[in-house]
Amino acid sequence: MGLLNVLAGTALSRRGLAGGVHDAMSMTGVAVEEDMRTGFFSRKRGGAAGALGGMVLLGLSACSAGADIPMTERSGVHDFRVTRLAGGLDHPWGLAFLPDGRILVTEREGALRIVGPDGLEPEPVRGTPEVYASGQGGLLDVVLHPDFAENRLIYLSFAGRGDGGAGTEVARARLADGALTGLDVIFRQKPKVGGGRHFGSRLVFAPDGTLFISMGDRGSHMNEAQNLGTHIGTIARIKDDGSVPPDNPFVGREGALPEIYSYGHRNVQGMALRPGTSTIWAQEHGPRGGDEVNILRPGRNYGWPAITYGIDYSGAIISDKTEAPGMEQPVVYWVPSIAPSGMEFYDGDKFPNWRGNLFVGALAHMHLRRLVLDGDRVTEQEVLLDDLEERIRAVKQGPDGYLYVLTDSSGGDLLRLEPL
Repeated sequence: MGLLNVLAGTALSRRGLAGGVHDAMSMTGVAVEEDMRTGFFSRKRGGAAGALGGMVLLGLSACSAGADIPMTERSGVHDFRVTRLAGGLDHPWGLAFLPDGRILVTEREGALRIVGPDGLEPEPVRGTPEVYASGQGGLLDVVLHPDFAENRLIYLSFAGRGDGGAGTEVARARLADGALTGLDVIFRQKPKVGGGRHFGSRLVFAPDGTLFISMGDRGSHMNEAQNLGTHIGTIARIKDDGSVPPDNPFVGREGALPEIYSYGHRNVQGMALRPGTSTIWAQEHGPRGGDEVNILRPGRNYGWPAITYGIDYSGAIISDKTEAPGMEQPVVYWVPSIAPSGMEFYDGDKFPNWRGNLFVGALAHMHLRRLVLDGDRVTEQEVLLDDLEERIRAVKQGPDGYLYVLTDSSGGDLLRLEPL
C-alpha cells in the first residue's frame, strides 16, 4: 500500500530495546482513550510494564513518577531538561501563548487559567462559557486570533449543551484584565446527541485566516461520520466570525453542511499547520488499534468506520477493509493504539536537530512521540518522556522555540522542554 505500518513501539531506534515490547506490555494492545473516569485506564503503569519502562529509558535522571522536576532526558539527537512551570491543573487540555509571555491553559471542568512568570495565577479568567463537563466533554482547546495583538480575540472550543444532548461548540471573546467580554458562540455542531465521548475539538488557524475545527463521532454515532448532513466525525472550516468560506468543498451541495471540510474521522484530538505550507495535518484515535496521522485535503473522505486498521474494544470487527476507493490512507498508523492527543511540528531554533519533526502526545502509552519525516513519509519514531508515566494531552512550540507539554490528570502539569 506504500504506507509505513508502524506498530506501537517499533522504530524506536535509540531506546535500546527491540521494537514493540515496551508498548505492547504497557497496555496489552488495548487503546484507551482519553478519560480516566471510563474505568479502562490506570494513571500509573505497574507490574512488568512499569519495570520495563525503567529499563529502556536512556539518560533520564534517577526519578520515579511524581518526582520533582526538573530532570534531564536524552533524545537520539538532543539532550534536554524538563522544567515544571505550573502544577495542580485540573485535566488541562489546551494552551496558547500570549504576546506578553504568559500562557493560557484550559481545564476540562470549565476554567481558563493563566500561567505567568511566577507560575499559575490564583484566579481563573472570568466570563468563560458554560460547558458540558462530563466524560471527555468540557472546556477544551484555546487559540488566539492571528491579529490578537490588535483585537484581543481568543477562541475556545468546548462541549456545549443543547436539544438532544451535547456537541462541540466554538466561542470567541476579547481577553482583557483577567476577563472575557463579548463572548459569542460562532459555531455549534449539528446535531447535539447524548453521551460524553469523542468531541474532537482541536482548533487551528490557517494562513488564509480561516479556522479549522475537529469533531469526533461522539462514540455511539460512528456511522454518521459518513453522513455529510451532520457535523459528526468531520473537520469544519469557518471564517473568524463563524461564517462559511465560499470555497469550502461542499458549499451548494444538496444535503451537505457547508462548514464541512473533510469527513470520515473518528476523533481528531490533534491538528497542526506544517510550517512553510498551507497544509494542516491531523491525528485521530482509532478504536483498539488504528490510530492515524492524516494530511487534511478539501472534500476528502478519511474512511471511518468503513475502513479502519483497528477493531472494537470488545474484539469485534468494525470493518474487514483497510482501504477502499475514494477513501484516504493515513500517513502512518499505530497498532496497538497509543491514544494520540496534541500535535505540533517543530521549526524553532532551540532544538535544531528536531526541525521539521512532528510531535504527538500519547495518552494510553504515556509519552511524547517524535516522528521524523522525509517529505510526507514517516521514516523514524522516538519515544520521549515515558518515565514521567503521565498522559500527554497537548504539545506546543512556544514563541521562544521551546516545546511545552500538558499532562492530563486532576493534578496536571505544564512542562517545558529546554536543551542542555
